[in-house]
Amino acid sequence: MSRIGESVRARRRLLIALAAASLGIVCGYDMSNISGALLFIADDFKLTIHQQEMLTTTVVIGQICGALSGGVLANAIGRKKSMMLVAGGYAIFALLAAWSESMPLLLTARLLLGVTIGLSAVVVPVFIAESAPARVRGAMLVTYQVATVLGIIAGYLVAYLLADSHDWRWMLGLASVPALVVLPMLARMPDTARYYLFKNRVDDARRALLRVEPNRDVEQELTEIAEAMREEVGGKFVEMLRPPYLRALIFVVGLGFFAQLTGINGIIYYSPRLFESMGFQGKFALLVLPALVQLASLVAVLVSLFLVDRLGRRPILLSGIAAMIVGDAVLVGVFAANSSAVSGFGYVGLLLFTMGFTFGFGALVWVYAGEAFPAHLRSLGSSAMLTANLSANALVAGVFLTMLHTLGGAGTFAVFGLLATVGFVLGYRFAPETKGRQLEEIRRFWENDGRWPDEIDSTTTDVQACR
Repeated sequence: MSRIGESVRARRRLLIALAAASLGIVCGYDMSNISGALLFIADDFKLTIHQQEMLTTTVVIGQICGALSGGVLANAIGRKKSMMLVAGGYAIFALLAAWSESMPLLLTARLLLGVTIGLSAVVVPVFIAESAPARVRGAMLVTYQVATVLGIIAGYLVAYLLADSHDWRWMLGLASVPALVVLPMLARMPDTARYYLFKNRVDDARRALLRVEPNRDVEQELTEIAEAMREEVGGKFVEMLRPPYLRALIFVVGLGFFAQLTGINGIIYYSPRLFESMGFQGKFALLVLPALVQLASLVAVLVSLFLVDRLGRRPILLSGIAAMIVGDAVLVGVFAANSSAVSGFGYVGLLLFTMGFTFGFGALVWVYAGEAFPAHLRSLGSSAMLTANLSANALVAGVFLTMLHTLGGAGTFAVFGLLATVGFVLGYRFAPETKGRQLEEIRRFWENDGRWPDEIDSTTTDVQACR
């Protein structure tokens, strides 16, 4: 009987992971498939550089709107229904984009698609964190991030397979397939115990916990969840604008902002244009090589996640940003040389930059956002970070091609290298080493003006010894 029960629980965990992965794949697919589709949309609609940037940036603007409303929606209708709404929105708006016969309709479809992506960035991690057993929660959260990178790779490869037909409509419309597949999976799952308690549905909360971990002390678990929810009530944004948490806010928001301002999504959105400017030609070079870059970035993020609790946060963050700066320097040299003989080094530069990003910024921005604030400010701090992150994303998406055409590749990556250097200084100055620290200790770090309590005790002891 226990084996049967464990098998059922394993299937439920697999169902949660698959649902999250499916939405992650759609999110990643949309990030990259526009780069291939844009090659042909620009020809069909006779788009200028600014119009191409607008088409890309519209999705990011939608993401900001979706992210800002994701928490409200998840609390209003539940995590499960919100995810079903996201999946349905993905399918509908991807098909609407594929059927668009005019630029205004395509922009509208892309804006609405962006809203669903923004919603998923908030709702899916919350659903996983609240649904998964504690011992596998981290792995399931990683599943969503890994699936997003796999979706990015899939977007490039689908564009490559359809490049001969120039059929950008299929490139965009295929995003609806995994979204439609995941809908019946979501319909079979319950909502989370935390949501049920939020709505005072205690019996439903108890059943939800029993489905996931029937051997746990459910009543104690319900009490702990209720206490945690009470701790999270009462946080106000103004509290983060003054000491002791102003320092934490500057760090977390700055980390999210520079993670995007350094140019990573500009590379993802416009990879074919970027490879063209380095002298690469042919559909394989323009669409498959970017996919291989993302495959390398997937390896980098997995290595980072393996090392983050062994080496610590600071060395991983700083070494990742340092690799980005080296990649920028290589790209500046390649573009300055302006010779096809060194274009291969440009590919190496992109590998260094992208792997450095996923190893450092990409892996740790959410770790620090979750650790930096006490419970009653954690969601506000994460929202502030995500808003800064998406705003920088929109800025880069809106000017990347213009920079490439006006400043040239050397000037563009010189700017990004300078911004990465500022991000490195920010991390070096403000990033705490939180490996092995309890959340309460981290709170004391900010309250002590960026010093750990044990460091203060050690200093005091040394002073007293000198006396």
